[in-house]
Amino acid sequence: MIEPEDFDFYEKMDVPPPTFCPECRLQRRLSFLNERFLYKRNCDCCNKEIVTYYSSDKPITVYCPSCWWSDQWDGMGYGRECDFSRPFLEQLRELFYSAPHMALSVDYPSLVNSRYVNYAGHLKNCYLIYVADYCDNVHYSNILAHDKDSMDCTMLGESELCYGNINCGKCYKVFFSEDSTSCHNVYFSKYCVGCSHCFGCINLRNKSYYIFNRPYSKSEYERRLKEFKLNSYTSIENLKKKVLTFWHRNLHKFMHGQHNVNVTGDYVYHSKNLRKGYQVRYVEDGKFCQFITLQSTKDAYDYTEYGNNAQRIYECVSVGEGVDTIRFSYQCWPNCSDIEYSMFAISCSGLFGCVGLKKKQYCILNKQYTKQEYETLVPKIIQHMKDMPYIDKKGRVYKYGEFFPVELSPFTYNETLAQEYFSLDKKEVYKQKYVWEEPEKGHYTITLKSEALPDRIEDAPDTIVDEILECSACKGAVRIIKPELKLLRHFRLPLPRKCPNCRHQDRFSRLNPVRFWHRTCQCAGKQSENRVYKNTVEHFHKSKHCPNEFETTYSPDRKEIVYCEKCYQQEVV
Repeated sequence: MIEPEDFDFYEKMDVPPPTFCPECRLQRRLSFLNERFLYKRNCDCCNKEIVTYYSSDKPITVYCPSCWWSDQWDGMGYGRECDFSRPFLEQLRELFYSAPHMALSVDYPSLVNSRYVNYAGHLKNCYLIYVADYCDNVHYSNILAHDKDSMDCTMLGESELCYGNINCGKCYKVFFSEDSTSCHNVYFSKYCVGCSHCFGCINLRNKSYYIFNRPYSKSEYERRLKEFKLNSYTSIENLKKKVLTFWHRNLHKFMHGQHNVNVTGDYVYHSKNLRKGYQVRYVEDGKFCQFITLQSTKDAYDYTEYGNNAQRIYECVSVGEGVDTIRFSYQCWPNCSDIEYSMFAISCSGLFGCVGLKKKQYCILNKQYTKQEYETLVPKIIQHMKDMPYIDKKGRVYKYGEFFPVELSPFTYNETLAQEYFSLDKKEVYKQKYVWEEPEKGHYTITLKSEALPDRIEDAPDTIVDEILECSACKGAVRIIKPELKLLRHFRLPLPRKCPNCRHQDRFSRLNPVRFWHRTCQCAGKQSENRVYKNTVEHFHKSKHCPNEFETTYSPDRKEIVYCEKCYQQEVV
Protein backbone atom coordinates (compact mmCIF):
# COMPACT_ATOMS: atom_id res chain seq x y z
CA MET A 1 0.00 0.00 0.00
CA ILE A 2 1.32 3.44 -0.94
CA GLU A 3 1.21 5.86 2.01
CA PRO A 4 0.41 9.60 1.69
CA GLU A 5 4.02 10.55 2.48
CA ASP A 6 5.16 8.30 -0.35
CA PHE A 7 3.29 10.48 -2.84
CA ASP A 8 5.09 13.50 -1.40
CA PHE A 9 8.41 11.85 -2.16
CA TYR A 10 7.38 10.81 -5.68
CA GLU A 11 6.27 14.37 -6.35
CA LYS A 12 9.58 15.72 -5.06
CA MET A 13 11.47 13.33 -7.35
CA ASP A 14 9.08 14.03 -10.26
CA VAL A 15 8.31 10.34 -10.82
CA PRO A 16 5.07 8.35 -10.99
CA PRO A 17 4.16 5.88 -8.21
CA PRO A 18 5.59 2.38 -8.70
CA THR A 19 3.52 -0.39 -10.24
CA PHE A 20 5.42 -3.26 -8.57
CA CYS A 21 5.23 -4.07 -4.83
CA PRO A 22 8.23 -3.27 -2.56
CA GLU A 23 9.39 -6.91 -2.42
CA CYS A 24 9.33 -7.32 -6.21
CA ARG A 25 11.14 -4.01 -6.62
CA LEU A 26 13.89 -5.17 -4.25
CA GLN A 27 14.14 -8.57 -5.92
CA ARG A 28 14.54 -6.82 -9.27
CA ARG A 29 17.32 -4.54 -7.99
CA LEU A 30 19.13 -7.44 -6.32
CA SER A 31 19.16 -9.30 -9.65
CA PHE A 32 21.77 -6.76 -10.80
CA LEU A 33 24.10 -7.46 -7.87
CA ASN A 34 26.60 -10.27 -8.39
CA GLU A 35 28.93 -9.86 -5.44
CA ARG A 36 30.52 -13.26 -4.91
CA PHE A 37 30.76 -15.16 -8.21
CA LEU A 38 34.13 -14.27 -9.69
CA TYR A 39 35.66 -15.69 -12.86
CA LYS A 40 38.76 -15.48 -14.99
CA ARG A 41 38.66 -14.37 -18.61
CA ASN A 42 40.74 -12.14 -20.85
CA CYS A 43 40.40 -8.38 -21.05
CA ASP A 44 38.83 -7.43 -24.39
CA CYS A 45 41.20 -4.46 -24.61
CA CYS A 46 44.68 -5.62 -23.56
CA ASN A 47 43.97 -9.39 -23.74
CA LYS A 48 45.51 -10.05 -20.31
CA GLU A 49 43.88 -12.56 -17.98
CA ILE A 50 41.66 -10.77 -15.47
CA VAL A 51 39.38 -11.42 -12.51
CA THR A 52 35.81 -10.39 -13.26
CA TYR A 53 32.21 -11.02 -12.23
CA TYR A 54 31.29 -11.81 -15.85
CA SER A 55 31.72 -15.46 -16.84
CA SER A 56 33.40 -16.05 -20.18
CA ASP A 57 30.17 -17.19 -21.85
CA LYS A 58 28.46 -13.83 -21.37
CA PRO A 59 28.27 -11.74 -24.60
CA ILE A 60 29.70 -8.65 -22.94
CA THR A 61 32.77 -6.58 -23.73
CA VAL A 62 34.81 -6.60 -20.52
CA TYR A 63 37.81 -4.37 -19.80
CA CYS A 64 40.22 -4.88 -16.93
CA PRO A 65 40.21 -2.05 -14.35
CA SER A 66 43.37 -0.50 -15.78
CA CYS A 67 41.95 -0.35 -19.30
CA TRP A 68 38.43 0.67 -18.28
CA TRP A 69 39.63 3.60 -16.21
CA SER A 70 42.14 4.71 -18.85
CA ASP A 71 41.72 7.22 -21.68
CA GLN A 72 42.12 4.52 -24.34
CA TRP A 73 38.42 4.56 -25.13
CA ASP A 74 35.47 6.92 -24.95
CA GLY A 75 31.92 5.80 -24.28
CA MET A 76 30.67 8.51 -26.62
CA GLY A 77 31.87 6.36 -29.50
CA TYR A 78 28.91 4.05 -28.85
CA GLY A 79 26.34 6.85 -29.01
CA ARG A 80 23.12 6.60 -31.00
CA GLU A 81 19.92 8.53 -31.54
CA CYS A 82 16.65 7.53 -29.93
CA ASP A 83 14.34 5.51 -32.19
CA PHE A 84 10.75 6.42 -31.29
CA SER A 85 9.42 3.41 -33.16
CA ARG A 86 10.85 1.00 -30.54
CA PRO A 87 10.72 0.74 -26.72
CA PHE A 88 13.44 2.87 -25.17
CA LEU A 89 14.66 0.17 -22.78
CA GLU A 90 15.13 -2.17 -25.73
CA GLN A 91 17.50 0.37 -27.27
CA LEU A 92 19.27 0.84 -23.93
CA ARG A 93 19.80 -2.92 -23.72
CA GLU A 94 21.55 -2.88 -27.10
CA LEU A 95 23.81 -0.06 -25.90
CA PHE A 96 24.46 -1.95 -22.67
CA TYR A 97 25.76 -4.98 -24.58
CA SER A 98 27.95 -2.95 -26.96
CA ALA A 99 29.76 -0.58 -24.58
CA PRO A 100 32.70 -1.93 -22.52
CA HIS A 101 32.00 -2.99 -18.93
CA MET A 102 34.39 -2.70 -16.00
CA ALA A 103 35.52 -6.16 -14.92
CA LEU A 104 34.57 -5.54 -11.29
CA SER A 105 32.60 -2.90 -9.47
CA VAL A 106 35.54 -1.27 -7.74
CA ASP A 107 37.08 2.15 -7.26
CA TYR A 108 40.22 0.85 -8.96
CA PRO A 109 42.52 3.84 -8.27
CA SER A 110 41.95 3.44 -4.50
CA LEU A 111 42.85 -0.28 -4.29
CA VAL A 112 46.25 -1.49 -3.08
CA ASN A 113 47.12 -5.19 -3.39
CA SER A 114 43.42 -6.06 -3.42
CA ARG A 115 42.70 -7.79 -6.70
CA TYR A 116 40.04 -10.24 -5.56
CA VAL A 117 37.39 -7.85 -4.22
CA ASN A 118 34.09 -6.54 -5.55
CA TYR A 119 31.77 -3.59 -4.88
CA ALA A 120 34.63 -2.06 -2.99
CA GLY A 121 36.96 0.90 -2.69
CA HIS A 122 39.80 2.27 -0.58
CA LEU A 123 41.23 -1.14 0.33
CA LYS A 124 44.73 -2.40 1.13
CA ASN A 125 45.88 -6.02 1.33
CA CYS A 126 42.33 -7.42 1.21
CA TYR A 127 41.11 -10.70 -0.28
CA LEU A 128 37.62 -11.92 -1.18
CA ILE A 129 35.67 -9.15 0.51
CA TYR A 130 32.53 -7.56 -0.89
CA VAL A 131 30.63 -4.31 -0.30
CA ALA A 132 33.62 -2.93 1.54
CA ASP A 133 35.25 0.45 1.97
CA TYR A 134 38.30 1.71 3.85
CA CYS A 135 39.64 -1.68 5.00
CA ASP A 136 43.17 -3.01 5.56
CA ASN A 137 44.11 -6.70 5.72
CA VAL A 138 40.53 -8.01 5.81
CA HIS A 139 39.53 -11.32 4.19
CA TYR A 140 36.47 -13.47 3.43
CA SER A 141 33.97 -10.86 4.63
CA ASN A 142 31.18 -8.61 3.37
CA ILE A 143 29.37 -5.36 4.19
CA LEU A 144 32.33 -3.59 5.77
CA ALA A 145 33.48 -0.08 6.57
CA HIS A 146 36.69 1.06 8.24
CA ASP A 147 37.95 -2.34 9.42
CA LYS A 148 41.42 -3.80 9.92
CA ASP A 149 43.05 -7.20 10.45
CA SER A 150 39.80 -9.19 10.47
CA MET A 151 38.26 -12.24 8.76
CA ASP A 152 35.01 -14.08 8.18
CA CYS A 153 32.72 -11.26 9.24
CA THR A 154 29.41 -9.96 7.91
CA MET A 155 28.31 -6.40 8.68
CA LEU A 156 31.39 -5.10 10.48
CA GLY A 157 32.26 -1.45 11.04
CA GLU A 158 35.09 0.51 12.64
CA SER A 159 36.61 -2.67 14.08
CA GLU A 160 39.97 -4.39 14.37
CA LEU A 161 41.20 -7.92 15.03
CA CYS A 162 37.78 -9.54 14.69
CA TYR A 163 36.82 -13.02 13.49
CA GLY A 164 33.54 -14.80 12.81
CA ASN A 165 31.32 -11.85 13.75
CA ILE A 166 27.92 -10.74 12.47
CA ASN A 167 26.63 -7.18 12.76
CA CYS A 168 29.27 -5.76 15.10
CA GLY A 169 30.72 -2.25 15.30
CA LYS A 170 33.55 -0.46 17.05
CA CYS A 171 34.93 -3.74 18.34
CA TYR A 172 38.46 -4.91 19.11
CA LYS A 173 39.42 -8.56 19.53
CA VAL A 174 35.84 -9.82 19.33
CA PHE A 175 35.20 -13.35 18.07
CA PHE A 176 32.15 -15.43 17.04
CA SER A 177 29.82 -12.69 18.29
CA GLU A 178 26.70 -10.98 16.97
CA ASP A 179 24.93 -7.63 17.24
CA SER A 180 27.49 -6.15 19.64
CA THR A 181 29.01 -2.68 19.86
CA SER A 182 32.01 -1.07 21.54
CA CYS A 183 33.32 -4.34 22.96
CA HIS A 184 36.80 -5.80 23.32
CA ASN A 185 38.18 -9.22 24.22
CA VAL A 186 34.76 -10.84 23.86
CA TYR A 187 33.86 -14.34 22.63
CA PHE A 188 30.54 -15.91 21.57
CA SER A 189 28.41 -13.01 22.79
CA LYS A 190 25.27 -11.32 21.49
CA TYR A 191 23.55 -7.97 22.06
CA CYS A 192 26.42 -6.72 24.22
CA VAL A 193 27.42 -3.05 24.45
CA GLY A 194 30.54 -1.64 26.08
CA CYS A 195 31.64 -5.02 27.41
CA SER A 196 35.09 -6.56 27.83
CA HIS A 197 36.36 -10.01 28.74
CA CYS A 198 33.00 -11.71 28.31
CA PHE A 199 32.25 -15.20 27.03
CA GLY A 200 28.96 -16.72 25.85
CA CYS A 201 26.94 -13.74 27.06
CA ILE A 202 23.82 -11.96 25.85
CA ASN A 203 22.18 -8.61 26.62
CA LEU A 204 24.95 -7.21 28.80
CA ARG A 205 25.83 -3.52 29.14
CA ASN A 206 29.24 -2.29 30.31
CA LYS A 207 30.19 -5.57 32.01
CA SER A 208 33.56 -7.27 32.38
CA TYR A 209 34.59 -10.81 33.27
CA TYR A 210 31.27 -12.56 32.67
CA ILE A 211 30.73 -16.12 31.42
CA PHE A 212 27.23 -17.06 30.26
CA ASN A 213 25.98 -13.91 32.02
CA ARG A 214 27.54 -14.83 35.38
CA PRO A 215 30.24 -12.61 36.93
CA TYR A 216 33.71 -13.94 37.75
CA SER A 217 36.88 -12.53 39.20
CA LYS A 218 39.59 -11.71 36.69
CA SER A 219 41.74 -14.68 37.69
CA GLU A 220 38.83 -17.10 37.66
CA TYR A 221 37.67 -15.80 34.28
CA GLU A 222 41.11 -16.29 32.77
CA ARG A 223 41.32 -19.80 34.20
CA ARG A 224 37.91 -20.73 32.77
CA LEU A 225 38.82 -19.23 29.39
CA LYS A 226 41.79 -21.58 29.10
CA GLU A 227 39.53 -24.52 29.89
CA PHE A 228 37.40 -23.73 26.84
CA LYS A 229 40.37 -24.66 24.58
CA LEU A 230 39.67 -22.05 21.93
CA ASN A 231 42.66 -23.26 19.91
CA SER A 232 40.79 -26.51 19.16
CA TYR A 233 38.37 -26.92 16.24
CA THR A 234 36.41 -29.62 18.09
CA SER A 235 36.03 -27.38 21.11
CA ILE A 236 34.92 -24.39 19.01
CA GLU A 237 32.20 -26.42 17.28
CA ASN A 238 30.85 -27.73 20.60
CA LEU A 239 30.85 -24.22 22.07
CA LYS A 240 28.80 -22.87 19.14
CA LYS A 241 25.99 -25.32 19.92
CA LYS A 242 26.06 -24.56 23.64
CA VAL A 243 26.01 -20.80 23.05
CA LEU A 244 23.04 -20.92 20.65
CA THR A 245 21.01 -22.87 23.20
CA PHE A 246 21.82 -20.26 25.85
CA TRP A 247 20.93 -17.36 23.55
CA HIS A 248 17.52 -18.86 22.76
CA ARG A 249 16.63 -18.89 26.44
CA ASN A 250 17.12 -15.13 26.63
CA LEU A 251 15.44 -12.02 25.26
CA HIS A 252 15.68 -10.63 21.76
CA LYS A 253 14.60 -7.09 20.91
CA PHE A 254 12.11 -6.96 18.06
CA MET A 255 14.67 -5.24 15.83
CA HIS A 256 18.42 -4.75 15.65
CA GLY A 257 19.27 -1.08 15.93
CA GLN A 258 20.70 1.77 17.98
CA HIS A 259 20.68 5.56 17.96
CA ASN A 260 17.58 5.85 15.80
CA VAL A 261 14.66 8.28 15.75
CA ASN A 262 11.33 7.29 14.20
CA VAL A 263 12.48 4.23 12.25
CA THR A 264 11.20 0.78 11.34
CA GLY A 265 13.11 -2.10 9.81
CA ASP A 266 16.04 -4.20 10.97
CA TYR A 267 19.78 -3.72 11.36
CA VAL A 268 19.22 0.05 11.32
CA TYR A 269 21.67 2.42 13.02
CA HIS A 270 22.09 6.19 13.41
CA SER A 271 19.04 6.87 11.26
CA LYS A 272 16.03 9.15 11.36
CA ASN A 273 12.57 9.09 9.73
CA LEU A 274 13.24 5.82 7.94
CA ARG A 275 10.67 3.16 7.10
CA LYS A 276 11.50 -0.49 6.41
CA GLY A 277 15.24 -0.05 6.25
CA TYR A 278 17.48 -3.11 6.24
CA GLN A 279 21.20 -3.19 7.01
CA VAL A 280 21.60 0.59 6.83
CA ARG A 281 23.42 3.32 8.71
CA TYR A 282 23.11 7.11 8.69
CA VAL A 283 19.94 7.36 6.58
CA GLU A 284 17.48 10.22 7.04
CA ASP A 285 14.05 10.54 5.43
CA GLY A 286 13.86 7.32 3.47
CA LYS A 287 11.99 4.10 2.85
CA PHE A 288 12.83 0.65 1.48
CA CYS A 289 16.62 1.16 1.71
CA GLN A 290 19.18 -1.65 2.05
CA PHE A 291 22.94 -2.09 2.50
CA ILE A 292 23.81 1.57 3.09
CA THR A 293 27.12 1.52 4.97
CA LEU A 294 28.78 4.94 4.65
CA GLN A 295 27.33 8.15 6.02
CA SER A 296 25.26 9.88 5.03
CA THR A 297 22.09 9.40 2.94
CA LYS A 298 19.05 11.69 2.78
CA ASP A 299 15.75 11.55 0.88
CA ALA A 300 15.98 8.05 -0.59
CA TYR A 301 13.41 5.41 -1.54
CA ASP A 302 14.12 1.96 -2.97
CA TYR A 303 17.86 2.48 -2.69
CA THR A 304 20.12 -0.56 -2.52
CA GLU A 305 23.78 -0.28 -1.56
CA TYR A 306 26.28 2.50 -1.00
CA GLY A 307 25.54 5.93 0.55
CA ASN A 308 28.45 8.27 1.36
CA ASN A 309 26.88 11.72 0.99
CA ALA A 310 24.01 10.64 -1.24
CA GLN A 311 20.71 12.46 -1.53
CA ARG A 312 17.49 12.38 -3.54
CA ILE A 313 17.84 8.79 -4.73
CA TYR A 314 15.06 6.61 -6.14
CA GLU A 315 15.15 3.04 -7.45
CA CYS A 316 18.91 2.75 -7.69
CA VAL A 317 21.62 0.16 -7.07
CA SER A 318 25.26 0.83 -6.14
CA VAL A 319 25.25 4.59 -6.49
CA GLY A 320 26.89 6.91 -3.99
CA GLU A 321 29.68 9.26 -2.91
CA GLY A 322 28.47 12.78 -3.48
CA VAL A 323 25.53 11.87 -5.74
CA ASP A 324 22.36 13.94 -6.03
CA THR A 325 19.06 13.29 -7.82
CA ILE A 326 19.62 9.85 -9.34
CA ARG A 327 16.68 7.81 -10.61
CA PHE A 328 16.45 4.24 -11.96
CA SER A 329 20.21 3.81 -12.29
CA TYR A 330 22.98 1.32 -11.57
CA GLN A 331 26.59 1.98 -10.54
CA CYS A 332 26.83 5.75 -10.83
CA TRP A 333 29.59 7.36 -8.72
CA PRO A 334 31.20 9.59 -7.57
CA ASN A 335 29.76 13.12 -7.72
CA CYS A 336 27.02 12.33 -10.22
CA SER A 337 23.79 14.33 -10.47
CA ASP A 338 20.55 14.46 -12.46
CA ILE A 339 20.88 11.00 -13.96
CA GLU A 340 18.17 8.58 -15.08
CA TYR A 341 18.24 5.07 -16.52
CA SER A 342 22.02 4.95 -16.74
CA MET A 343 24.78 2.51 -15.83
CA PHE A 344 28.48 2.82 -15.03
CA ALA A 345 28.50 6.62 -15.00
CA ILE A 346 31.56 8.23 -13.43
CA SER A 347 31.40 11.90 -12.36
CA CYS A 348 28.63 12.76 -14.81
CA SER A 349 25.54 14.97 -14.78
CA GLY A 350 22.52 15.27 -17.03
CA LEU A 351 22.39 11.72 -18.42
CA PHE A 352 19.41 9.73 -19.64
CA GLY A 353 19.86 6.13 -20.77
CA CYS A 354 23.65 6.07 -20.93
CA VAL A 355 26.27 3.37 -20.33
CA GLY A 356 29.97 3.70 -19.44
CA LEU A 357 30.44 7.47 -19.57
CA LYS A 358 33.06 9.42 -17.60
CA LYS A 359 32.86 13.15 -16.87
CA LYS A 360 30.11 13.80 -19.45
CA GLN A 361 27.02 16.00 -19.44
CA TYR A 362 23.71 16.21 -21.34
CA CYS A 363 23.86 12.83 -23.05
CA ILE A 364 21.13 10.44 -24.17
CA LEU A 365 22.07 6.92 -25.29
CA ASN A 366 25.70 8.09 -25.13
CA LYS A 367 25.07 10.87 -27.67
CA GLN A 368 25.96 14.45 -26.73
CA TYR A 369 23.37 17.27 -26.84
CA THR A 370 23.27 20.91 -25.89
CA LYS A 371 21.53 21.74 -22.62
CA GLN A 372 18.50 23.07 -24.50
CA GLU A 373 18.32 20.04 -26.80
CA TYR A 374 18.66 17.68 -23.84
CA GLU A 375 15.91 19.36 -21.83
CA THR A 376 13.60 19.28 -24.84
CA LEU A 377 14.26 15.65 -25.78
CA VAL A 378 14.10 13.98 -22.32
CA PRO A 379 10.37 14.74 -21.71
CA LYS A 380 9.58 13.32 -25.15
CA ILE A 381 11.44 10.08 -24.30
CA ILE A 382 9.67 9.84 -20.95
CA GLN A 383 6.30 10.15 -22.67
CA HIS A 384 7.44 7.59 -25.26
CA MET A 385 8.31 5.15 -22.43
CA LYS A 386 4.80 5.58 -21.08
CA ASP A 387 3.15 5.14 -24.48
CA MET A 388 5.39 2.28 -25.68
CA PRO A 389 6.63 0.46 -22.56
CA TYR A 390 9.08 -2.42 -22.46
CA ILE A 391 7.33 -5.77 -22.03
CA ASP A 392 9.43 -8.71 -20.86
CA LYS A 393 9.10 -12.40 -21.81
CA LYS A 394 6.71 -13.01 -18.92
CA GLY A 395 4.46 -10.14 -20.03
CA ARG A 396 5.48 -7.77 -17.22
CA VAL A 397 5.13 -4.13 -18.28
CA TYR A 398 7.87 -1.58 -17.56
CA LYS A 399 6.80 2.00 -18.16
CA TYR A 400 8.74 5.10 -17.16
CA GLY A 401 9.05 5.03 -13.37
CA GLU A 402 10.28 1.45 -12.95
CA PHE A 403 13.84 0.16 -12.53
CA PHE A 404 15.43 -1.94 -15.28
CA PRO A 405 13.74 -5.28 -16.03
CA VAL A 406 15.51 -8.38 -14.73
CA GLU A 407 16.07 -9.31 -18.39
CA LEU A 408 18.53 -6.43 -18.68
CA SER A 409 20.74 -7.80 -15.91
CA PRO A 410 24.05 -9.16 -17.22
CA PHE A 411 23.95 -11.89 -14.57
CA THR A 412 21.95 -15.08 -14.18
CA TYR A 413 19.45 -15.09 -11.34
CA ASN A 414 21.39 -17.60 -9.24
CA GLU A 415 24.58 -15.52 -9.47
CA THR A 416 23.02 -12.56 -7.73
CA LEU A 417 21.86 -11.45 -4.30
CA ALA A 418 18.31 -12.00 -5.51
CA GLN A 419 18.95 -15.72 -5.07
CA GLU A 420 20.19 -15.19 -1.50
CA TYR A 421 17.26 -13.06 -0.35
CA PHE A 422 14.51 -14.40 -2.67
CA SER A 423 15.65 -17.95 -3.26
CA LEU A 424 14.16 -19.78 -6.26
CA ASP A 425 14.93 -23.25 -7.52
CA LYS A 426 15.94 -23.82 -11.11
CA LYS A 427 12.41 -24.75 -12.21
CA GLU A 428 10.90 -21.58 -10.73
CA VAL A 429 13.62 -19.41 -12.27
CA TYR A 430 12.72 -20.72 -15.71
CA LYS A 431 9.01 -20.32 -14.94
CA GLN A 432 9.61 -16.64 -14.21
CA LYS A 433 11.50 -16.37 -17.53
CA TYR A 434 14.74 -15.53 -15.74
CA VAL A 435 18.10 -17.12 -16.54
CA TRP A 436 19.86 -19.89 -14.59
CA GLU A 437 23.45 -20.97 -15.02
CA GLU A 438 25.21 -23.92 -13.45
CA PRO A 439 28.31 -22.74 -11.54
CA GLU A 440 31.65 -23.35 -13.19
CA LYS A 441 33.55 -26.20 -11.58
CA GLY A 442 37.24 -25.72 -10.91
CA HIS A 443 39.74 -28.39 -11.90
CA TYR A 444 41.74 -29.11 -8.76
CA THR A 445 43.24 -32.18 -7.18
CA ILE A 446 42.51 -32.35 -3.46
CA THR A 447 45.72 -32.97 -1.52
CA LEU A 448 44.27 -32.94 2.01
CA LYS A 449 40.83 -33.88 3.33
CA SER A 450 39.21 -31.62 5.90
CA GLU A 451 39.20 -34.38 8.52
CA ALA A 452 42.98 -34.64 8.19
CA LEU A 453 43.54 -31.04 9.30
CA PRO A 454 45.13 -30.60 12.73
CA ASP A 455 42.64 -29.93 15.51
CA ARG A 456 44.82 -27.26 17.14
CA ILE A 457 46.22 -24.17 15.45
CA GLU A 458 49.62 -24.82 17.06
CA ASP A 459 49.88 -28.02 15.04
CA ALA A 460 49.23 -26.35 11.69
CA PRO A 461 52.52 -26.29 9.71
CA ASP A 462 53.64 -23.44 7.48
CA THR A 463 53.25 -25.79 4.52
CA ILE A 464 49.47 -25.88 4.99
CA VAL A 465 49.28 -22.94 2.57
CA ASP A 466 50.60 -25.22 -0.18
CA GLU A 467 47.81 -27.77 0.24
CA ILE A 468 44.55 -27.92 -1.69
CA LEU A 469 41.96 -28.68 0.96
CA GLU A 470 38.50 -30.18 0.61
CA CYS A 471 35.59 -28.18 2.03
CA SER A 472 33.76 -30.32 4.59
CA ALA A 473 30.39 -28.99 3.38
CA CYS A 474 30.36 -28.59 -0.42
CA LYS A 475 33.42 -30.81 -1.07
CA GLY A 476 34.93 -28.09 -3.23
CA ALA A 477 38.58 -27.04 -3.22
CA VAL A 478 39.93 -24.36 -0.92
CA ARG A 479 43.31 -22.98 0.13
CA ILE A 480 44.56 -21.40 3.32
CA ILE A 481 46.26 -18.13 2.33
CA LYS A 482 49.28 -16.82 4.21
CA PRO A 483 47.53 -13.74 5.70
CA GLU A 484 44.73 -16.03 6.91
CA LEU A 485 47.16 -18.39 8.65
CA LYS A 486 48.96 -15.45 10.22
CA LEU A 487 45.74 -14.00 11.65
CA LEU A 488 44.52 -17.37 12.94
CA ARG A 489 47.80 -17.87 14.75
CA HIS A 490 47.53 -14.38 16.20
CA PHE A 491 43.97 -15.12 17.35
CA ARG A 492 45.03 -18.62 18.51
CA LEU A 493 41.99 -20.04 16.74
CA PRO A 494 41.88 -23.27 14.67
CA LEU A 495 41.84 -23.71 10.92
CA PRO A 496 38.35 -23.64 9.35
CA ARG A 497 37.02 -26.77 7.64
CA LYS A 498 34.68 -25.04 5.23
CA CYS A 499 35.40 -22.93 2.15
CA PRO A 500 34.78 -19.15 2.28
CA ASN A 501 31.45 -19.45 0.44
CA CYS A 502 30.09 -22.06 2.85
CA ARG A 503 31.28 -19.99 5.81
CA HIS A 504 29.48 -17.01 4.30
CA GLN A 505 26.30 -19.05 3.96
CA ASP A 506 26.57 -20.06 7.62
CA ARG A 507 26.72 -16.40 8.62
CA PHE A 508 23.98 -15.42 6.19
CA SER A 509 21.69 -18.05 7.70
CA ARG A 510 22.05 -16.27 11.05
CA LEU A 511 20.69 -12.99 9.66
CA ASN A 512 17.02 -12.14 9.87
CA PRO A 513 15.36 -12.03 6.44
CA VAL A 514 14.38 -8.86 4.60
CA ARG A 515 10.72 -9.53 5.32
CA PHE A 516 8.44 -8.12 7.99
CA TRP A 517 5.73 -9.72 10.16
CA HIS A 518 3.22 -7.94 12.38
CA ARG A 519 3.55 -9.32 15.90
CA THR A 520 2.74 -8.62 19.54
CA CYS A 521 5.33 -8.43 22.32
CA GLN A 522 5.88 -11.84 23.94
CA CYS A 523 6.13 -10.42 27.44
CA ALA A 524 3.23 -12.03 29.34
CA GLY A 525 3.53 -10.08 32.59
CA LYS A 526 6.07 -11.67 34.92
CA GLN A 527 7.60 -13.92 32.27
CA SER A 528 7.71 -14.63 28.56
CA GLU A 529 4.81 -16.36 26.83
CA ASN A 530 6.70 -19.65 26.65
CA ARG A 531 7.67 -19.36 30.35
CA VAL A 532 11.34 -19.82 29.53
CA TYR A 533 12.42 -16.31 30.55
CA LYS A 534 11.39 -14.75 33.89
CA ASN A 535 11.38 -10.95 34.06
CA THR A 536 13.73 -9.35 36.55
CA VAL A 537 11.64 -6.22 37.16
CA GLU A 538 7.99 -5.21 37.01
CA HIS A 539 7.04 -3.79 33.61
CA PHE A 540 4.67 -0.93 32.80
CA HIS A 541 1.84 -3.39 32.06
CA LYS A 542 2.45 -5.16 35.41
CA SER A 543 0.92 -8.67 35.49
CA LYS A 544 -0.96 -8.27 32.21
CA HIS A 545 0.31 -9.21 28.76
CA CYS A 546 2.20 -6.40 27.04
CA PRO A 547 -0.14 -4.71 24.51
CA ASN A 548 2.61 -3.36 22.24
CA GLU A 549 2.61 -4.41 18.61
CA PHE A 550 5.30 -3.97 16.00
CA GLU A 551 6.70 -5.02 12.65
CA THR A 552 9.64 -7.38 12.95
CA THR A 553 11.83 -9.65 10.85
CA TYR A 554 11.39 -12.39 13.46
CA SER A 555 8.75 -14.70 12.01
CA PRO A 556 6.16 -16.12 14.45
CA ASP A 557 7.62 -19.63 14.16
CA ARG A 558 11.09 -18.59 15.35
CA LYS A 559 12.49 -19.89 18.67
CA GLU A 560 13.64 -16.50 19.91
CA ILE A 561 11.75 -14.71 22.71
CA VAL A 562 10.88 -11.35 21.13
CA TYR A 563 10.10 -8.31 23.28
CA CYS A 564 9.10 -4.79 22.28
CA GLU A 565 11.50 -1.91 22.79
CA LYS A 566 10.02 -0.87 26.13
CA CYS A 567 9.97 -4.32 27.73
CA TYR A 568 13.42 -5.12 26.42
CA GLN A 569 14.89 -1.90 27.78
CA GLN A 570 13.35 -2.52 31.22
CA GLU A 571 15.05 -5.92 31.34
CA VAL A 572 18.41 -5.10 29.82
CA VAL A 573 19.48 -1.48 30.22
